[in-house]
Amino acid sequence: MAKKFKKMNRKKDLKYEVRNLFILIEQLKVELNKKFSVELNRSLPFTDLLFDRWERAQLLGFGNKSSVYDSSYIFGDVYVGENTWIGPFTILDGSGGLKIGSNCSISASVQIYSHDSVKWATSGGTEPYEYESTVIEDNCYIGPNSIISKGVKIGHNSIIGANSFVNKSFPPYSKIAGTPAKIIKT
Repeated sequence: MAKKFKKMNRKKDLKYEVRNLFILIEQLKVELNKKFSVELNRSLPFTDLLFDRWERAQLLGFGNKSSVYDSSYIFGDVYVGENTWIGPFTILDGSGGLKIGSNCSISASVQIYSHDSVKWATSGGTEPYEYESTVIEDNCYIGPNSIISKGVKIGHNSIIGANSFVNKSFPPYSKIAGTPAKIIKT
């Protein structure tokens, strides 16, 4: 009987500790929200309040003054230059090699790939995945919700409009948009 009672008490203690931890986390969230609201006039998801974007970029070996949100997915060999902003909810696929230059702005929900599984899927799994390096040169702006396919090179000082699907390379100083993307101005 004593053994059963101890087991019940352990469960109650664990429930109590979990409840207290939850309360502390909620208090932390409220305090961080107040701080960011007052100091920066913004409200962010809890993980972005909790984790430093610049510290994450530094841990990933990205260039000085670059930042990457906690909600970004990063795979493989990804190089990012200095002073580049990687927005929230992005995918940086470096499985075939991905290089993003300095002074770039990679907007929210951008997806940049260096591989695809098209031949693998359409062959019933008998063909391999295809990998090809993708490059975004210095001083580029990639608009929100854009998708860049494997093997694409975007020349320096280029702009990609929002919601674009980029499946081929473009020279420096290009302004491109659309699905598929095309030059709208140089």
